[in-house]
Amino acid sequence: MPALPDIAPFQRRLEEFDAQMAEPTFYANPRRAAEVTREQQKLRRLVDDHAAFLQVERELLEAADLARESAGSAELRELAAAEIPALEQRAAVLRAAVLLAMIPPEPSDSRNTVMEIRAGTGGDEAALFAGELSRCYHRYADTQGWKIQPMSSSFTERGGVRDVAFLVTGADVYKQLKWESGVHRVQRVPVTEASGRIHTSTVTVAVLPEAEEVDIQINPQDLEITVARASGPGGQGVNTTDSAVQILHKPTGLIVQCADERSQIKNKASAMTVLRSRLLKMKEDEEKAKYAAERKSQIGSGDRSERIRTYNFPQNRVTDHRIGFTMHGLPQVMEGAIGPLIEALQKAHYEERLAALEGRSYELVRPSGELS
Repeated sequence: MPALPDIAPFQRRLEEFDAQMAEPTFYANPRRAAEVTREQQKLRRLVDDHAAFLQVERELLEAADLARESAGSAELRELAAAEIPALEQRAAVLRAAVLLAMIPPEPSDSRNTVMEIRAGTGGDEAALFAGELSRCYHRYADTQGWKIQPMSSSFTERGGVRDVAFLVTGADVYKQLKWESGVHRVQRVPVTEASGRIHTSTVTVAVLPEAEEVDIQINPQDLEITVARASGPGGQGVNTTDSAVQILHKPTGLIVQCADERSQIKNKASAMTVLRSRLLKMKEDEEKAKYAAERKSQIGSGDRSERIRTYNFPQNRVTDHRIGFTMHGLPQVMEGAIGPLIEALQKAHYEERLAALEGRSYELVRPSGELS
């Protein structure tokens, strides 16, 4: 079995955290204390698992030696040989846990997330499914304890969604939702179809890590900002003010529109959030392209031209084409039960990263904004 990467950098980091936690003023900043404690616990598990793996390795060598010895009783050799499969299985589990814990976090995983959902091909049926998919993500967010802030939306006469954007805030939002980026295909009989014929429609989903001003510097001279009368249901609300905002980023041609708020200032702030997030995603995708050979399946690449998932209502199943994962119970999935899909994609991604880590020397990578 190949040797594990050096544990020393992780042990040193654990000692640093232990020293910080022993300081009398450690709990003066509760937020910082909670973050350090979480990291210390993760590192402690890693170091303990590494020690357990080395111990199992020693026991495995001893058992193998006893099983091969010509001296001694046959019964002892049989007992030693019988222990080997269980020890090998235990060593493999511990080794995978250690390698997984050694993988440095991806920089954007802890960020809040801007989600943009747009009806694709399929007319009214695509717009109706876009609305259902939006509700699915809202319900999943509820189960995770996340909060959702509406940013922009546009609806069809039949109640479908042309496009919708919202900000999801909470713990590890992007880490889970980034797998949703791409083209979602739905196959079902539309409510407007009298002959019972199955239609195929598509919806595009963009998942963008929320960017801050320090991440993306935008030159005000690169922006063309226009305002207009917001469209809405009428009455004394949004229709009475020129509150809708459109921002054109001239260097990239990106256009962002926000009109959900009655305040022009709030709509402009929301539009700038979306624009920064799109620019950050473009920057990250450019970096990922440099390592495309190491990510053959392109999981999490955000390639919106790729059909990533099919929702087949007649057969009550949903299939993620990136990893060939199929599950049934489509009504439950549309109610927000997308956890198994996300977990399967995360598992495939981790296995890729584990394979890339195998046999390599490793240095502890500290995330940006790390605690001192």
